[in-house]
Amino acid sequence: MPKPIEQADSRAACRLIPKIALVPMSLSHPWLWPINFVSAMAFPCAVCNRKQRSLSVLLEHMRTHAGEKPFECTVCNKKFSQSGHLRTHLRAHTGEKPFECTVCNKKFSQSGHLRTHLRAHTGEKPFECTVCGKRFSDGGKLRRHLRTHTGEKPFACALCNKKFSQSGDLRTHLRTHTGEKPFECTVCNKKFSRNGSLRTHLRTHRGEKPFECTVCNKKCLHSGELRTHLRTHTGEKPFECTVCGKKFSAGGNLRRHLRTHRDEDEKSFECTSSHLRTHLRTHTEENPFECAVCNKKFSRNGSLWIHLRTHRGEKPFECTVCEKKFSEVGTLRKHLRTHTGEKPFACALCNKKFSEGRNLRTHLRIHSGEKPFECTVCNKKFSHGGHWRAHMRTHERGISCALVVTRNS
Repeated sequence: MPKPIEQADSRAACRLIPKIALVPMSLSHPWLWPINFVSAMAFPCAVCNRKQRSLSVLLEHMRTHAGEKPFECTVCNKKFSQSGHLRTHLRAHTGEKPFECTVCNKKFSQSGHLRTHLRAHTGEKPFECTVCGKRFSDGGKLRRHLRTHTGEKPFACALCNKKFSQSGDLRTHLRTHTGEKPFECTVCNKKFSRNGSLRTHLRTHRGEKPFECTVCNKKCLHSGELRTHLRTHTGEKPFECTVCGKKFSAGGNLRRHLRTHRDEDEKSFECTSSHLRTHLRTHTEENPFECAVCNKKFSRNGSLWIHLRTHRGEKPFECTVCEKKFSEVGTLRKHLRTHTGEKPFACALCNKKFSEGRNLRTHLRIHSGEKPFECTVCNKKFSHGGHWRAHMRTHERGISCALVVTRNS
């Protein structure tokens, strides 16, 4: 007859107790715990109550609360709270990308980035905005999107206190203070502060215009240019002058208009301004941009690109009335006035109107008596460049000035 349990020796009694009761409950000996017991457990954080799958993961997690970062990068000395984060970071230095997409073979340094990328192929968007219902493939994109609803701008510039909703926008903004332009064109070496600006610029070399107007089929270099162009069809003018109430279809046109209201003192630019640097070249006569075809030099890169169209025969700006084409958008605007009869330049003295600003400037010399064009042979002066050139030809043909004056009289 078997002995009662209370009479059995301790060794036999232990064999009758369930295994889980034998597990030491001290957290200092987890390696003694049975596998089935460990798998059934969750390790809650005493600070935030977040549960971890193992004690080692919990200990690493606790460092985020303590601010402890014992793992240091030997290349840049950046510190991390988890060894896995350090390993992932080191790939930024080594360029290692061990996670490859099986669809397009694109490689990633982190498995999470690969999982997010795969949603581009599957179309999966598991993250939904609770305000407007818009869905996203990435949780980070959803968080950034939510700020458009809340108006939250947690990233502030330490120099001018301007705030941004995204850290990337702050980094780009800081370059306006530092003058840093890390993105360089491999064709003409022009530098940009934003990668997106470089991508747009590269289209000027390739002749690529991927954004097409659905009304008139005009093609544009970037989406912003297309949006501005569409307003010529809709008549929309969302930019209003706060001084006189005049409206404009483009923000740039409004900014130029506002300068007509400002005093001269308010038109000053910092020495770092690209506008001032370009303007100073009119005084120094510096022309750093040279045409590779005919060696003609220009003070502005934009002027060089317009000039290059004369060599390529490119005329991308077409009149919608008579289909005449032009190499410059400004020339097209002037041409359109021949169809509309518009004369926006009025003389303040006699109210005579002109379709071009240069014609008004020439006309004003009638009132001022100014004659800036002087004959280098007989010193006769003219108010109009065309009259001066016609006069100079009389010397080239050997006709005396006295005879010309007699005939004209």
